[in-house]
Amino acid sequence: MTTREAVLDVLKGVADPVGGTDIVSAGLVRALTVEGGAVRFVLEIDPARAQRMEPARAEAEARIRAMPGVDAVSVVMTAHSAPTPPDLKTGARPKPQGPEKIPGVGRILAIASGKGGVGKSTVAANLAVALAAEGRRVGLLDADVYGPSQPRMLGVSGRPASPDGKTILPLRNHGVTLMSLGLLTQEGEAVVWRGPMLMGALQQMLFQVQWGALDVLIVDLPPGTGDVQMTLAQKAEIAGAIIVSTPQDIALLDARKGIDMFHKMGTPILGMIENMAVHVCSNCGHEEHIFGHGGVRAEAEKLGVPLLAEIPLHLDIRTAADGGAPVVVSKPASPQARAFRDLALRLIESGQA
Repeated sequence: MTTREAVLDVLKGVADPVGGTDIVSAGLVRALTVEGGAVRFVLEIDPARAQRMEPARAEAEARIRAMPGVDAVSVVMTAHSAPTPPDLKTGARPKPQGPEKIPGVGRILAIASGKGGVGKSTVAANLAVALAAEGRRVGLLDADVYGPSQPRMLGVSGRPASPDGKTILPLRNHGVTLMSLGLLTQEGEAVVWRGPMLMGALQQMLFQVQWGALDVLIVDLPPGTGDVQMTLAQKAEIAGAIIVSTPQDIALLDARKGIDMFHKMGTPILGMIENMAVHVCSNCGHEEHIFGHGGVRAEAEKLGVPLLAEIPLHLDIRTAADGGAPVVVSKPASPQARAFRDLALRLIESGQA
């Protein structure tokens, strides 16, 4: 059966005659739907480019029509002006009175940590991809506004469009639908915002993004106990939070503060993950507990929540994330990938994802 990903792969072979790249990377392909053997999408272009884009439109239609299992193709060019990215600083969406359910989203899982540097974003990216590999419809909201790293980890670039100035069209890779403030700023550009601006941006990324139908939306929170965490708990219905920590005492000290915050906000703690649990030498395979061992398990037992996973400290996890293809994708048969796949299966089997 024809899939959306297969169609996008074919369309990446169609050159953008103006931008010098392909029509997918240039962000011209919009509203792509694949229903059985019918494929429909829009090429959204600047009016001045209409005549030059017609050969690309015809080539795209011919390539898709030649795909096995495709019975009908509809490719429409819309000569709109370039979509304006949403202004996340001044959005005027009415404030809800209490936690709301995001339309089309089954469950929201918050991935949190008490301090930075424990690998929370790496865990969130690999968990999202692992859930997608198990057939779940997954979204990932990078709410780590001061250090948005998910675009790099998932290999996503480009600027989300906003055809009407209100609705945001997210990007997608590795089976995961992604929205991140990092897609709306230049790499290396600091986000110098106060609390109200952060809260407004988070609400817009939650409720004005066209997430589509998702089984689970993973929210990668910033470290600590600040405005973003509180806004998420107050404005959106969260199924629960997963706390990521390394084994050493100083990390657990901050993790306890994060757990206490979620308790005060009425958000369930679904479990804890011990990251960097053991270092595996890439040359000889020797295992060494650099940051100690068992601290997160003991903390989970004290809280009465499960220890969901023990993730090793391995070079492959780091290089895969830096390269834009999480280890679950780049080395799916490795023990490192298996740790994340087992985590995903555990969440699915327990009904939490």
